[in-house]
Amino acid sequence: MGPLKGIRVVDMSAVLAGPVATQMLGDFGADVIKIEPPQGDLLRQVGPMRSTAMGPLYMNANYNKRSVCLDLKSVDGREVLIDLIRSADIFVTNSRPKAMMRLGLSYDTVQAIKPNIIYTALLGFGETGRYAGKPAYDDLIQGAVGLPYLQSKASGGVPRYFPNAIADRAFGLTAANAILAALVHRERTGEGQQIDIPMFETVAQFVLGDHLGGLSFDPPLDEGGYHRLTSKARRPFRTKDGYICLLLYSDAQWSKFLEVTNRPTRLAGDNRFSSFAGRQEHFEDLCRAIGDVIKMRTSAEWLALLDKADIPVMPMHSLETLLEDPHLQDVGFFETYDHPSEGRMRRTKVPVSWSQTPSENHQPPPVIGEHTVEVLKETGLSDDTIYELLQSGAASAPALEPIPA
Repeated sequence: MGPLKGIRVVDMSAVLAGPVATQMLGDFGADVIKIEPPQGDLLRQVGPMRSTAMGPLYMNANYNKRSVCLDLKSVDGREVLIDLIRSADIFVTNSRPKAMMRLGLSYDTVQAIKPNIIYTALLGFGETGRYAGKPAYDDLIQGAVGLPYLQSKASGGVPRYFPNAIADRAFGLTAANAILAALVHRERTGEGQQIDIPMFETVAQFVLGDHLGGLSFDPPLDEGGYHRLTSKARRPFRTKDGYICLLLYSDAQWSKFLEVTNRPTRLAGDNRFSSFAGRQEHFEDLCRAIGDVIKMRTSAEWLALLDKADIPVMPMHSLETLLEDPHLQDVGFFETYDHPSEGRMRRTKVPVSWSQTPSENHQPPPVIGEHTVEVLKETGLSDDTIYELLQSGAASAPALEPIPA
C-alpha cells in the first residue's frame, strides 16, 4: 500500500545518502530492491549490534527494502542485475560514473535496456566542475560548505562537524524529491530520464539558504551569515534543574512573556527589546536578560507556565528522554517489532500520512541477500538457474539465524 504502490526501484546505492532516499520511496509504498555485494553495504558494520553486519545505522536507513546479493564483477551477476532493471521504474546508484561505465551500467546502456527508466546518479560533485570524480563523504562536504566554520563562529571554539550526518540526509531528501518529480514527468509524457544530483552543490544550497545573507547583494552588504543563528547566545536556557528551549519571536509572544513574568525591570525596562528589530539587533543582551529570569524556576514550572500562555517552548531532550516524549507517545511515533534475526527492535514511524493512499509498508531491514531467491524467481529464472548462480557465487542468499528467545 501507499502512494507509490506498483513502483519498483532497483537501488545500487550504499552507505547513507542513497539509502535514505530509497528508504523514503519504500516508506511511500515502492518495492525497493537493494543490490548488495557479497560483503554487504559497508554501513552494516557501524554501531553496536547483536549479529554481524546488522548495525543500527544500516537498519534505520534500510526498512521497506528487499536485499539481493550479487557479485557485479561476474558476468552472470551483471546479467541478473540487467534483468532486474528491465522490471524497474527507477534505478539509483551512488557509484562514480567511470565505475558505472566499467560495469556496463552507464545511463546510455541502461536506457537502451529500459527506455523509460528513471536513472538516478548520486554524485559527489557536478560533472562539469574540477572536483568531478572526487570522493565525497558527509564530513568532507560539511567542511566544504562551511558548517564547521559556522559552528566555530557560534560556539567561539574550534571548528566542529555538526553531530548529525546532515549533509548525507539533506542530499538524500533532495534525491527522493528529484526522483518523485521525474515520476510525475514520466506519468505525463511516458519519458524516462537521467537525473544527476551532486552532493556538494545540493548541501551548499541548503546552507546558503540561511547564510548567504548580505553576500546576496552585489556589492555585498556584509560578510554573510544569519547572525541570530551564529550567535553564541543561541542556546537552550538554564533553569533551576535543567534546560528549556524558548523562542520569543513575535511582538505578541514578547508581550505575553512580560505579562507572565510580572514585567521584570531587566526586560520590560529596556527599550532596546520593545520591538522585533531591536530584539534581533541586541540578541545576545536579550538572551542574557531572559536567562537571568529563566534560572529562577524549574524546567517543569516553566513548561507549564509558558504552555498555558501559548508561548513557544519545548523541553531539551536527551536521546533517551526523547523516547519518552509524551507527544511522540500520543501519536505512536515509535514502533516495536520482532525482527527475524535481531529480536525485539524499536523503529520510528513514517511521520507522513495520506488520506487516500495510506502506507502500510512495514518490512524490517533485511540481512544480506535475504530476498535473493525470492526476487530472482520473480524475474522468471528457474530453480536450477538460481541454484547455479548461488553455487558460482554470482548471487548469494544466506540463511536467517534467529536469535534465541
